[in-house]
Amino acid sequence: MRVLLQRVSEAAVSVENRTVSRIGRGFLLLVGVTGNDTEAEADWLADKTAGLRVFEDEAGKMNLSIGDIDGGAFLVVSQFTLYGDTRKGRRPSFVHAAKPEHADALVHRFAERLRETGLPVATGRFGAAMQVQLVNDGPVTLLLEKSRAP
Repeated sequence: MRVLLQRVSEAAVSVENRTVSRIGRGFLLLVGVTGNDTEAEADWLADKTAGLRVFEDEAGKMNLSIGDIDGGAFLVVSQFTLYGDTRKGRRPSFVHAAKPEHADALVHRFAERLRETGLPVATGRFGAAMQVQLVNDGPVTLLLEKSRAP
């Protein structure tokens, strides 16, 4: 399982030109799932995400987690293309991406685990053609990954 985390000052998801989710300051989280992933990976990544200290303290150092700042929120968007394999040819292969029903369940689990922090969690619409808008703050972008051994 992979999470591409972007620290944002704002982010939104639209489907068919209608905004379905919007957050202010927080994390835009693009989540990719493989067929081998389980709830354990989703839980670990959610806990890791919630605890990351990537917000500045009063001294300008990245010492604060999202729970330490005022108004922090999560926007979770399923992103099967995080498992696109581009090593051969010019067209990505998505054979490592999970089947939709498996991916949907784990992305939902990831979002639910984040909700346990008490912070707002917005989501995209699974399987929809989404337009994602964001203002990357910093910019800060991190790739988090937790994989099961094959």
